[in-house]
Amino acid sequence: MNNEQRNRAPLYEMLEQYRVKGNISYHVPGHKNGEAYAGATGAGYLREIMRYDVTEITGTDDLHHPEGVIKEAQELAAHCFGAEESFFLVGGSTAGNLALILTVCPEPGMILILQRNVHKSVIHGLMLAGVRAVFLEPLIDPLSGLAVAPAVETVQAALAAYPDAAAVLVTMPNYYGMGSDLAPLAQACHDSGVPLLVDEAHGAHYGQHPALPAGALACGADGVVQSTHKMLPALTMGAMLHIQGPRLDRALLRQRLAMVQSSSPSYPVMASLDLARQLLHSQGASAFAAGLAAVDILRRGLTALPRFRLLQPAAPQDGAAHFTQDPFKAVIYDVTRVLSGFELQRRLEDRGCVPEMSDDRHVVLLFSLGSRAEDAVRLLEALGEIETEIQAVSTYGEVEPSSGMVSESVTTNVEAGGNPNVSSNISTWNNLSKTLISDPVPFSLKPVAASHTERIKLEDSVGRVAAEMVIPYPPGIPLLYSGETITGQISRRLTDLAESGAKFQACADPALQQIVVYNMKKGGEG
Repeated sequence: MNNEQRNRAPLYEMLEQYRVKGNISYHVPGHKNGEAYAGATGAGYLREIMRYDVTEITGTDDLHHPEGVIKEAQELAAHCFGAEESFFLVGGSTAGNLALILTVCPEPGMILILQRNVHKSVIHGLMLAGVRAVFLEPLIDPLSGLAVAPAVETVQAALAAYPDAAAVLVTMPNYYGMGSDLAPLAQACHDSGVPLLVDEAHGAHYGQHPALPAGALACGADGVVQSTHKMLPALTMGAMLHIQGPRLDRALLRQRLAMVQSSSPSYPVMASLDLARQLLHSQGASAFAAGLAAVDILRRGLTALPRFRLLQPAAPQDGAAHFTQDPFKAVIYDVTRVLSGFELQRRLEDRGCVPEMSDDRHVVLLFSLGSRAEDAVRLLEALGEIETEIQAVSTYGEVEPSSGMVSESVTTNVEAGGNPNVSSNISTWNNLSKTLISDPVPFSLKPVAASHTERIKLEDSVGRVAAEMVIPYPPGIPLLYSGETITGQISRRLTDLAESGAKFQACADPALQQIVVYNMKKGGEG
C-alpha cells in the first residue's frame, strides 16, 4: 500500500463532498443538514456536525453491505491494524462483543470459556446467546493486588475439561492498562481447535509505537474488539472489530453485526473511525510523540512528590501476572494509604483534573496521542496542592472515616495471590471467587418473575441468590449477575463501594441499601 492510499480517508472525503455540494435533502434525517435549527438558539456547533449527518443514499454506501467508500475505509483499517478483515462499529465495543459471542455460540447451551471479570456487554452476550459460561479465575499481580488475565495453565485445563467449548474470551489490557502475554493463550486455544476472542477495548493503540505493548492480533488472537474512541481519536461509540484466521464464520459474523447494530448508523461516527485510522497511517509512530512526552513529564515530576507513585509492571518472567503496562494509563496511588483512590479522585476533580476512574487505592489517569505537556504540568500542580493540603491537616493514617480516606491498615488475601502489603479486595475489576475453573453457568433471556423475588437489606444477603445484576460503573464489570450466590466477600465489597460513593447500574436500588434476591421458598430458581 502506497503513501497516497494511506493518507486517504475515503468515507470522510465523501461526507466533505456531500457538504460542499449543498444538495437539498428530501430524505432522512429530519434536521435537513442542520437547517431545522437555522435562526434557532441552542444548537451551536452541533448544527455543523449535522451537515455531515447523512443516511444511505446514492454515493454514501451501506455499512451492512459495503461496496464503496465504507468498504474502502474498512480495508484501509484492516491494513493499518494488521487484520485480515475489519468492521466499523457504531455501538462501541459492546456491539463487537455481542456479535462475536453470537457468532461462536450460534445455538443455546453452547459452552464459552472466559474470565469472570468481564465487561457487562459480555454478560449480556452470554444472555442473548443462551451460553453456558465456564468462568476462569484471573491471575493477581502481587505488587498491586489487581487482577490481570487467566494463566495459560488455567486455560489449558479448562479446554481439557470442556473439549466441546466454542471459544475462549479474555480482556486485555485491563482497565488499568495492565497486561500479560497473549501469545501462549492463543496457542493453547489453537492447539484445541478453538478461537481466542479478545476484548481489547482499551488497546486500540497497541502495536502502533515501540513504547506500546503488542496488540492482540499480533499475538495470534482470532477476533479482537477495540474501542477506537477510548485511546484513539474517534467519536464516542466509534469502535472496530478485527478478524484473522479461519476459525470464525465470517458470513455469520456479518449477519450478527447486522442484528446488533443500527440499520441507520451514524456517518459522523464512521467518518471519525476513518480519520483516526488515517492519522495513524499518515503519521505512524510520531502521532504518539506529544502524548508520550506528557507522560514522561508526569513520571519525572512525581519523583518530587514521594507520596504519589505510579503503578509499574513486574519484570517479565514465567508466570508473571503483569509485565506489560500501557504508558498512557497513568495509575497513581497514595503510598501512605491516607488517601483512598476515591478520595484522591474527588480532590483532583475539585482542581479541574478529571480522572477516568478510581478504586479503593488507585486513580486511573488516561493520556493519549491528544495529550500535551501542559496537561501533565497541571496534574502535577494539583497533586502538589493536595499533598500540601494533607500535610497541613493530618498525620499519616489518622484521618476521620467520614472524609472518605482509609487508614494504613490493609486487607490481605494471600490465597488470591497477594502479599502482606497489598489487598486484593481493592477494585471492582477484581471479581474473585476462589474457584479456578467454574462449573458451567447457564445464561438466558428468561425474565425474573417479581413473585419469585424479594428486596432485602444488603447486610442480610450473604448466602442468598441474586435476582439482579449489580454493576459498579465505571468500569462496568458486574460484581453480581442474576442467579449468582452472594458470598460474604461480595457483600462486604458492595457495602464498602456503596459507602465510598460508588455508582451502580442495573440494580433496583442505586444506593445499594437493598438488593433483589430470589425468594427462598422458590428455591432460588430463575
